[in-house]
Amino acid sequence: MKTTKQENKASPPLNLAASVALSPRQVALRKLVRFVTIVGVIIAVCGTAVTLTLYGDRIFKKSRQNRSVFGKDIPMREPKLNPVDAPAGAAPEGMVWIRGGEFYMGTDVADEEDVPMFLDATDLHLVHVDGFWMDKHEVTNEQFAKFIEETKYVTEAEKQPNPKDFPDVPPDELKPFSIVYKKPGPGKYDLSRHEGWWDISYGASWKRPNGPGSTIKGIEKHPVVHISYNDAIAYCKWAKKRLPTEAEWEFAGRGGLDRKKFSWGDEINPGEKWMANTWQGNFPLENKKLDGFEGAAPVMSFPANDYGLYDMAGNVWEWCADWYVQDYYSKCYDKDLTKAFRNPQGPDAGFDLREAQAAKRVQRGGSFMCSPNYCERYYIGARGKGEVTSAASHTGFRCAMNAK
Repeated sequence: MKTTKQENKASPPLNLAASVALSPRQVALRKLVRFVTIVGVIIAVCGTAVTLTLYGDRIFKKSRQNRSVFGKDIPMREPKLNPVDAPAGAAPEGMVWIRGGEFYMGTDVADEEDVPMFLDATDLHLVHVDGFWMDKHEVTNEQFAKFIEETKYVTEAEKQPNPKDFPDVPPDELKPFSIVYKKPGPGKYDLSRHEGWWDISYGASWKRPNGPGSTIKGIEKHPVVHISYNDAIAYCKWAKKRLPTEAEWEFAGRGGLDRKKFSWGDEINPGEKWMANTWQGNFPLENKKLDGFEGAAPVMSFPANDYGLYDMAGNVWEWCADWYVQDYYSKCYDKDLTKAFRNPQGPDAGFDLREAQAAKRVQRGGSFMCSPNYCERYYIGARGKGEVTSAASHTGFRCAMNAK
C-alpha cells in the first residue's frame, strides 16, 4: 500500500514520537544523562591533555618500542655491546679503543610540530660494528703541519682549479681558493642559500684558515680546516690510519648511550653547561658566544663523551669514508630483520638529489656554525655531506684504525 504525501506530513518524525511517549520525569532523566556524559567527555579530554604534558615522553617512547621494516613491526631491543677489553699492547698514540657492538643508527628527533628534522636519518636501524681505534680528537694544525713537512703534499685548496670544473669562469681568472665564513649585512642573506655567508677567499687554505694574511701561529691545537676528502685520505695513508665509516663514527660518538639526542644525553646544555662548540644566537648575524668561542675552538675544550672522545658535536665537520646517498639507511637491514646489520660500508657510489652532478661523501658532527635556527647537525644521529674536492673553514677530520 502506497503512503500519500498527506500521510507523510501528518506522521511525526520518529525522534519526536519517542519524546511524546516519555513522561516529564523520563525527559528530565534523559537530559541529566546527557549532561553527565558531556561533562565526562570534557574531564577525559582534559585528563588526557594533562597526562600527555606530564608523561608524554614516556608514553611515546613506549609506543616506539617497535619499528616498521618493509611493512613488518620489528621489536626494538637493548643493543648488545662488545666486551670493553682493548687489544693487547700499547694504544696507538692519541687514540682510544672503541669496543664495538650494536646500536640503533639514525635519529627520529622531530621539531615542535612533530616533523622529522633529518629526513635522511629517520630510518632507525640496528647496526653492529667491530671494535676499532679512533683519534680522541680532530686532527690539529700541528699534526697536519708535520704531515706536510714530511710529504710536501699540496692540499686541493692550494692547487690551481681545473677549468673543466668551472666552465663559466675564464681560465685566466682561476686561482687557488677556499671558502671562509663572512658575516652578511642585515637582509643580505637567505637561510636557504648558503652563498649569503660564504666568501670565496683566494689564498685561503689550511695554513691560512681565515684567508690571506692569517696564519696558524698560535692556533696549533685548533682542528685543521680547509681539508677536502681527498686531503684527509692522503693524511690517513701517511699516518697508517684510515677514515672511520659513518657507522663507526656514530657508534663512537654515542659513547654507549642508546638512542640519545646528543653524544652526552638528551639535553643540549645540561645544568646550563655548554657541551660543544656551536652557534648561539641568530645565525648568521649574531653569535652570542655563550660557549666561549666564535669560530673553531682548540681540540678538547669541551668534555669528552663516555668513550673518551672529544668534539663529536660541533667545532668542525668531520669526513667519513662512506659515499652519501639520502635514502641509504632504508637499505641497511640484515636478511633476518631481528638481527643487526654488520659493519656497513656505505653505498657503492654517491648521489645527492640537490646536486646530482656532484658525488659526495658523508660528513658528521656539525660545526661551530650549527645553530637552532640553521643546520642543527650537532645532534649525534644527524648527517652531512660534501663534494670530495671541496674544502671550507669549518671542515676537518679525525682518523680511525683497525684492531691489530
